[in-house]
Amino acid sequence: MWFRVTIMLLTYANLATLPANGARILAVETMSGKSHWNFMSGVLRPLVDSGHTVTAFTPFPDGDRENYTEVDISGDMSRFQDKDLKGVIVNWSDPIRTIDFIASLSKKKCDIMYANNRMIEVMRQNGNSHFDLVIIEPIMSECVSYLATLLDVPMIYAIPLSITSLMERYNTGHFPNPVIDSHVMSAYGMPTTFVQRLANAALIVYGLVSTEFTASRVKCTNPRPYDLVPLYKPSLVFVNGHPVMTAPSPGVASVVNVGGIHLTVAKSLPKDILEFIEQSPIGVIYFSFGSTVKTSSLPEHIKKAFFEALAELPQRILMKYEEELQDKPKNIMTKKWLPQRDILLHPNVKLFISHGGISGLYETIDAGVPILGFPLFGDQPRNIDTLVNNGMAISMDLFSVTKESFLKNVLDLLNNEKYTKNAKSSSEIFKDRSMSPEQSVVYWTEYVIRHKGAPHLKSNAYALTWYQYYLVDVISSILIFVFIVFFVIYKVLKLGYYIFINFKQIKT
Repeated sequence: MWFRVTIMLLTYANLATLPANGARILAVETMSGKSHWNFMSGVLRPLVDSGHTVTAFTPFPDGDRENYTEVDISGDMSRFQDKDLKGVIVNWSDPIRTIDFIASLSKKKCDIMYANNRMIEVMRQNGNSHFDLVIIEPIMSECVSYLATLLDVPMIYAIPLSITSLMERYNTGHFPNPVIDSHVMSAYGMPTTFVQRLANAALIVYGLVSTEFTASRVKCTNPRPYDLVPLYKPSLVFVNGHPVMTAPSPGVASVVNVGGIHLTVAKSLPKDILEFIEQSPIGVIYFSFGSTVKTSSLPEHIKKAFFEALAELPQRILMKYEEELQDKPKNIMTKKWLPQRDILLHPNVKLFISHGGISGLYETIDAGVPILGFPLFGDQPRNIDTLVNNGMAISMDLFSVTKESFLKNVLDLLNNEKYTKNAKSSSEIFKDRSMSPEQSVVYWTEYVIRHKGAPHLKSNAYALTWYQYYLVDVISSILIFVFIVFFVIYKVLKLGYYIFINFKQIKT
């Protein structure tokens, strides 16, 4: 009895430290990719449902609702979706070029964000802001932190990737270990060979150097207001991670994994799609390359290989395809848009052919469906390789695919029970949590507000200079000490030898 009363009193005491009508949260989505907004909106949804008031700057407005107000910034930035494959590959397939591009793009995104008229109104409030917290995606620059610095409120980063290795030093205070933490743009889920560790270390170091160089160049040549003040560090970081998608590695208290936060309850499928799925006696294959790349923009020889192979299968195929298709095989249904989440959850769906985007992979992991991956850019190669290591996927190179190789791997995934078994096992692991992602978001957000930014969660590494963090000063001191010791020993031995020789000459 007394125990229950004590728990109730503690609960009310915690709630009493929050604003009477819930917290007032300012959220800003800095990137124009749909998957980025899927993650951010997934973070915001449970906060709104818990009674907090959210104002969101978004390039993907969906309409206001109770306690939730959107500011449409789609006119300030072009959406990164439905692009031709050629343009995406040219601009995004090379990791080094991508790192440089994102480092430069991050500053431009900040300039665009801070030039928005509604944002200017918010920033004019300075320390008199009526907001209690800022939630923002950090991209590859700390400039996004300027908003929280001006408003003098705690800040949470929302990172739609499964790891933070692009900006981990700035997001958490720590540097990723290249031996166990794969760079987000590497081609493997976990570096296992010397060459992989070497390449991984090079990517991580290059990312840090590129970020620092870009920031320093801008500060020297054309400094912005956010370059001239010490910027706030995040109190917390929400990461789109989970053990099924991320190899185990040392963590810090301020990082909270909420992988799959964007997943929603399944809805009823449209009648034509439902009939197409349920009238297939031996299952359905779902084929989609996501919202970024148009499947219709694939080279003709690749599309020919796909369609000829799929036409030979007894299964039906649901395909996201953006144009009208002539001479379409009878077992294929194409649509410009498909309700992916609801399709994958149907028990008659046996395989997902995907580009490896993180949002879609969490949907298929949750559904327990094997994957044939054609990773294109960014984190996609790493994502697919992680699931290959989990035994639920096969990875292929899109530009070397042939009808025969494609058909062979599709049949292997459909007929070899190990892939389905491993997919179901991964699904069970994914769902087995002490708290749902939504509960974690609400708890930790309120925790940061209750504890005035929770400074005790921030790593002391933030206060260290680079040479202190990497022990350059300590190692240098040890080396100098060892050098002095050996130098003294050398001098003593030399002196002893000199005395010995002189003594020997005197005797003779």
